[in-house]
Amino acid sequence: MKSILLLSMLLLFVSRLCLGQTAANTAISYLNQEPPGLTPKLFAPGIVSLKDRYEFGSVFSHDGKEFYYAVEIAQRPHIEYMKFENNKWREPVKLLSSDKYGYNDPFLSPDEQKLFFISDQAMDGKGDKKDIDIWYVQREKNGWSKPINAGKEINSAHNEYYISFTKEGTMYYSSNKEAEDVKSKKYDIYHSPFVKTAFSSSTKLGSAINTDHYEADVFVSPEEDYLIYCAERPDGYGRGDLFISFKDAKGQWTKAKNMGNAVNTQGYEFCPFVTADGKYLFFSKDGDIYWVDAKVISQLK
Repeated sequence: MKSILLLSMLLLFVSRLCLGQTAANTAISYLNQEPPGLTPKLFAPGIVSLKDRYEFGSVFSHDGKEFYYAVEIAQRPHIEYMKFENNKWREPVKLLSSDKYGYNDPFLSPDEQKLFFISDQAMDGKGDKKDIDIWYVQREKNGWSKPINAGKEINSAHNEYYISFTKEGTMYYSSNKEAEDVKSKKYDIYHSPFVKTAFSSSTKLGSAINTDHYEADVFVSPEEDYLIYCAERPDGYGRGDLFISFKDAKGQWTKAKNMGNAVNTQGYEFCPFVTADGKYLFFSKDGDIYWVDAKVISQLK
């Protein structure tokens, strides 16, 4: 009889513990927002997605307790940051901002010890610069380091945009480095493996991904089995659409296809990101951040 009573008490304790963990996880996950279905939904209206400003380029940490995103006000982008701390989400704070330079497209490195982003900041942090480079800040005991340029294997005298990583640290990004004019819309997608302590020479992806049109804002899955990116093509749904490519059995990228009306509209869809748990696809559209159930990806495979 005593053993049955003890077992019942143990089961009750475990049940309450699980319920407590579930409640805590619910509080942590995605700013307490109700998850979307297969129809894209505005993310965190009144908290992140606000009127009279432009939000884009978002990323969550692996544990879901940190959220980074870009905000543009009066044509000057900066990066904001939210953290789950003391059992609640803190108010957004500016992490990288300047009266002189712009900062946007945040993305965490695989070990989450670096936050990468793009900026028109000059190398000395004082002068003027005519192109955009990829930079990062390093976690330190009491915050973050000063911005560090990602280096010549990545950056050029032209523009480099958006960043994402495989779990091994290979960086995918876009650039118009092959265009004659730094202002050209001829962007292509590149990747650069991280070997030991530095990035290797960048390689442009093939014709399955890149065309004579604009290809940028690439997200690569950690397993490097699919990628999603923004393209401006004459046969698209709108001004900019999200395209997807999967790797085939031989490890080659298949011809990218439009993700269709599952995500694309007559507007401009860009800055894709899939959460670490694989549940949700985040993207930006016409000045706001949206999210949708990641089943839209598997349905296209």
